[in-house]
Amino acid sequence: MRAAVDDCRFLRELGDGTLDPAVFRHYLEQDEVYLAGYGRALSLLAARAPDTAAAAFWASSAHGASVVETALHGDLLGSGALPPASCPVHASPTTLGYVSYLVATAATAPYPVAAAAVLPCFWVYADVARRLARSAAAVLGAGAEHPYARWIAAYDADDFHASVATARRLVDRAAAGLEDVEPLHEAFATATRYEFLFWETALHREDWPLPLAGG
Repeated sequence: MRAAVDDCRFLRELGDGTLDPAVFRHYLEQDEVYLAGYGRALSLLAARAPDTAAAAFWASSAHGASVVETALHGDLLGSGALPPASCPVHASPTTLGYVSYLVATAATAPYPVAAAAVLPCFWVYADVARRLARSAAAVLGAGAEHPYARWIAAYDADDFHASVATARRLVDRAAAGLEDVEPLHEAFATATRYEFLFWETALHREDWPLPLAGG
């Protein structure tokens, strides 16, 4: 699955700066919807954390997703560099499925499983951004413009990588001493599949097969 992520056309074109701006707008719009739900999942996880340090980290991450990252998306969407929105934004099937899975898992699954479910959004994003940063650097180094360099830089920043390391430690700590870690592996795998689908469906600007009422 991780190899499939690296081979995703959306990410390859994002890295070399050739991604269709209309596709990037669709991706950002869906990511705004996703981040609102992800923030709720992290808040639920914070409330169930076993200690104050873990609770503080998940709560801070919820704030980052709901406020900081959303502000970045808003700036990019309002910059004038992307095509205007063509219709009101609503969650695509993949976005709704991913958000629903994370919120339900954070609310009902044991804390270690819920922590494993939210980890791919940290870990996969950081690893992908590090690879994309190398592609973007090559484009910029050749003297060309890169329209998505700001987005890539945000997820390749040192503070984001530090938060990924903390999230990984918290998941490992939650798994320590458990007799059966397979539910954690399955939750992590499911969320990673959704990470792949999120990018894969963004490339084709996924929408519902029938119009939404009033949409």
